[in-house]
Amino acid sequence: MLLMQFSAAGTDFPSIDTWTPEEIRAHIGFMREVNEKLAADGEFVQAEGLAGPQQARIVRAGESGAPVVTEGPFAETKEFLAGWWIVDTETPQRAVEIAAHISTAPGPGGRPLNMPVEVHPVMSAPPQEL
Repeated sequence: MLLMQFSAAGTDFPSIDTWTPEEIRAHIGFMREVNEKLAADGEFVQAEGLAGPQQARIVRAGESGAPVVTEGPFAETKEFLAGWWIVDTETPQRAVEIAAHISTAPGPGGRPLNMPVEVHPVMSAPPQEL
């Protein structure tokens, strides 16, 4: 699983809500091309972009299991999950190569964003020693 993170700390580009329509179209077009190539190569399983943190909610079980919903992430949070891909690759190294390519998604002025992408193996079952 490839997790694209966004962090306002340490970035040298403005938030996406300030980008021009052309810059947003280029960014989304890049993501579509990535997905199409992964599908053509037989590596695509699933991908989704996520709404920003302004629309996120944190849910906990309250008394009797009733949901308690708060806005989130909290104000001190500077990072959020921007989207994910589930890929089926022959090797872990191939997943790393895909993540590096996704990191080059264009931002303002067409410059690569170089956003961090976490690579996590998806477990199909608990480890055998458990």
